[in-house]
Amino acid sequence: MNAELNRDPTADAVRAEVLAVAKAFHEKGLVVGTAGNVSGRMPGGATVCMTPSSMSYDTMTLDDLVVVDLDGNKLEGGGSPTSEKSLHLECYKRYPEVGGVIHSHAPYASMFALVREPIPAAIEEVVTYIGGDVPICDYRMTGTDELGAEVASHLADRSAALMANHGLVCIGKSPSDALHASLVVERTAQIVWGARALGTVVPIPEKSTADFANVYQFVRSSLWPS
Repeated sequence: MNAELNRDPTADAVRAEVLAVAKAFHEKGLVVGTAGNVSGRMPGGATVCMTPSSMSYDTMTLDDLVVVDLDGNKLEGGGSPTSEKSLHLECYKRYPEVGGVIHSHAPYASMFALVREPIPAAIEEVVTYIGGDVPICDYRMTGTDELGAEVASHLADRSAALMANHGLVCIGKSPSDALHASLVVERTAQIVWGARALGTVVPIPEKSTADFANVYQFVRSSLWPS
């Protein structure tokens, strides 16, 4: 079947967004080389567009992107799907409100992943956009189904999780939303790292944290399919 025939323009918009976000997160220093990966849920919810494996973001084009079903079977695209496809697909299968997933090697967030320490939600916007502290996942080997299941299990009430000894995963209503979450987490990790050089990081009062977390949950629940 020729996928170029009678393409849904909304599907084209998802492809374009995945490519734009992939180039943006590379330009912003969240990854270097061919590391990391980006994906977006396609119209209808049963397929996912993702970046290919081992390809430079500088030269990546729309034709290089790969479309797979939720079981990981390749349907379209010139390359092979990212080696972390299980990580992305588990997030989509478990959370139908998720429309975008990003795995990055953001430097400051990765520092916390290497010492296996959560990133504290010491700034209000982290609770609003991420849901609270960024949790640390148990170590699982890269590219495995076990890694996907472990990471997804930490995202029920969060938009971000740290992969032990690896990096950062963020989800959102779209690839662009997941990129925003990634930038919020990385900036927070940098600020916390610097603040600890000055003294002890003082947490937000519990009542305020609960209020902001309620905002996060309200926004996220409003994206659930009816």
